[in-house]
Amino acid sequence: MPETTSEARVELAIGGMTCASCAARVEKKLNRMEGVTATVNYATEKAKVTYEPGVEVADLIATVERTGYTAREPEPEPPAPAPDAQDEPPAGPQDGPDQALAALRQRLIISAVLAAPVVALSMIPVLQFDNWQWLCLTLAAPVVVWGAYPFHRAAWTNLRHGAATMDTLVSLGTLAAFGWSLWALFFGHAGMPGMRHGFDLTARHGDGSSAIYLEAAAGVTAFLLLGRYLEARSKRKAGAALRALMDLGAKDVTVLRGGREVREPVDRLAVGDRFVVRPGEKIATDGTVVEGDSAVDASMLTGESVPVDVAPGDAVTGATVNTAGRLVVEATRIGADTRLARMAQLVEDAQSGKAEAQRLADRISAVFVPVVLVIALVTLVVRLLVTGDATASFTAAVAVLIIACPCALGLATPTALMVGTGRGAQLGILIKGPEVLESTRRVDTVVLDKTGTVTTGRMSLYEAVPAADTDEKALLRLAGALEHASEHPVARAIAEGARERVGELPEVERFESVAGLGVRGTVDGHEVVVGRARLLTESLEGADPDLPAELSDARERAEAAGRTAVLVAWDGRARGVLSVADTVKEGSAEAVARLRDLGLTPVLLTGDNAAVAAGVARAVGIAGDQVFAEVMPEDKVAVVRRLQERGRTVAMVGDGVNDAAALAQADLGLAIGTGTDAAIEAGDLTLVRGDLRVAADAIRLARRTLGTIKGNLFWAFGYNVAAIPLAVAGLLDPMIAGAAMAFSSVFVVTNSLRLRSFR
Repeated sequence: MPETTSEARVELAIGGMTCASCAARVEKKLNRMEGVTATVNYATEKAKVTYEPGVEVADLIATVERTGYTAREPEPEPPAPAPDAQDEPPAGPQDGPDQALAALRQRLIISAVLAAPVVALSMIPVLQFDNWQWLCLTLAAPVVVWGAYPFHRAAWTNLRHGAATMDTLVSLGTLAAFGWSLWALFFGHAGMPGMRHGFDLTARHGDGSSAIYLEAAAGVTAFLLLGRYLEARSKRKAGAALRALMDLGAKDVTVLRGGREVREPVDRLAVGDRFVVRPGEKIATDGTVVEGDSAVDASMLTGESVPVDVAPGDAVTGATVNTAGRLVVEATRIGADTRLARMAQLVEDAQSGKAEAQRLADRISAVFVPVVLVIALVTLVVRLLVTGDATASFTAAVAVLIIACPCALGLATPTALMVGTGRGAQLGILIKGPEVLESTRRVDTVVLDKTGTVTTGRMSLYEAVPAADTDEKALLRLAGALEHASEHPVARAIAEGARERVGELPEVERFESVAGLGVRGTVDGHEVVVGRARLLTESLEGADPDLPAELSDARERAEAAGRTAVLVAWDGRARGVLSVADTVKEGSAEAVARLRDLGLTPVLLTGDNAAVAAGVARAVGIAGDQVFAEVMPEDKVAVVRRLQERGRTVAMVGDGVNDAAALAQADLGLAIGTGTDAAIEAGDLTLVRGDLRVAADAIRLARRTLGTIKGNLFWAFGYNVAAIPLAVAGLLDPMIAGAAMAFSSVFVVTNSLRLRSFR
């Protein structure tokens, strides 16, 4: 590897982590290396490493591997396809997370099918037949060895590095129960034909050799695999928000090569290339317009509700949509330098701090597991020294491990999450994972994006003001007919509004669009002009360009409120003013009131101008000092950070790509489901119906789900903590310990099902 002259950065994919403490150990080992600064993200299973000259990537990988985990370098960028292979689909990367989830699901199904008859036969004496115990051994062995292999492997890795986790307790408990059962079957009396397994409340002295605990070993494994699968299924996939961001970009582009238009993949573009963008197409990359006039819809990036008129010399952004005329654009930035790519980096950076919050179960088990191991060992040694009965001593120690096996603990979070998300889906709410719930309890400020969240995100006709001698229906009829022939979004809003109010519109003759100014043509024999004041001045030859007082007042009033004002004239005179605006959604004001009732302070955030923002804030009941206007996408993250630095815990509600980074930065991100995939993937909660009123319900449901998870954890440990002293005293047979453990799981699931009644 060549020497570098400055710090370099690399992102490593880390494998083998099973909890947040694993990520902490990897991070600690990397940061101990001289000249290395690392941050390990458990949620995305990645390590971001900054290293100085003299350190090689191979050294970083070796350090991670010595810690007990795997690491690999990032995949290289695929080369551009050859000209003769344009039609061949590129070889995509393997979908690792999906494959791992499918493998876990297969392991769960097989283990559950094998464990079910073992549990039934062991715990229901009437089902037991001659040599039933050997059938149970045959069924339980693959569950304990193969089904529980992930727990055994993680426990061994932790043991090599002097650590103990829930995996350690699960592995020890299942192996101890299985090992004792093997001894009892082959060397004790449990393997005798006709043996029956009954329920005993205590561990009888000397009779341990006739008891087997296969149902505990197999049942614990199956239950824990279920919990791990449910948890993995609900976990956010690494990089989903970034993939959604990049998918917004164009895939192909029409490039001008030697005066000819050639369709090529967008990754072949180079700085300086010129490409054609037709109406309705996405602009392939950041560039400068060199030919043509049009209006560009940038709402998915900027949040601006009004398309921006562009002409030669104007800059345009990749992934925005050309709505009207043909453009020729010269590429100025490509690849990672584009605005879209920089926004994707913002999302990744904002997400990196979120995975540091450890799950409740991990935090509690960090203390619980070592304590249980010590208790089991002390029980074995002390009882052996006091009583001299090896069978009873080992039986009591096994009972401690089995009653302490965190089966209910493993189910506490995923079952509550599954029921809560199922109920949420019925109400139009999606909860992404358990790690987001703690924030809902602490949130005190909610930041609302304007366009598409508080407002509809669509331009619509707001007001029609005719001159003193003009009929409003005639104004709408002639102006609407002329605008109907235009593709501009403002024109479409006027045409749709006119059609709703006056019905069918007449035909247009000699239609002409004047880029950036408006349109003109002949309607019902009248020479009609619709657009800006400059177009009226140019079109009304010899006429007085000054507007009547009522029209001038109407235009000033509309512009002061942040609406777009359009002038209408025919037959040489100004006839009226039409104003269009992005209208407030029905229910937005009620939603703001509900959020206030939850103790939240609503804040309005928008890329639109201050006048538009102030008007929307007044309409929905947000205080004027809680409005941030004219905020660029890159600055939305800064606004959220600024609020957090003031000590506020911030929830963010948004729907556009421009909101994705802010959603990730916020303590709680709520994405409007009718928005872009990038926003939905970056958010923690998704409001499927696109109704802002659901935001308050989402926070209430998330808080209720968090409360259920905490209740589950309390009772799961309550069963164990209450029963451990009984097991230590020899008053609890391992069979009863297994039954109590199973009952604690049933209790947890039943408690989680109460979330179905959420209103």
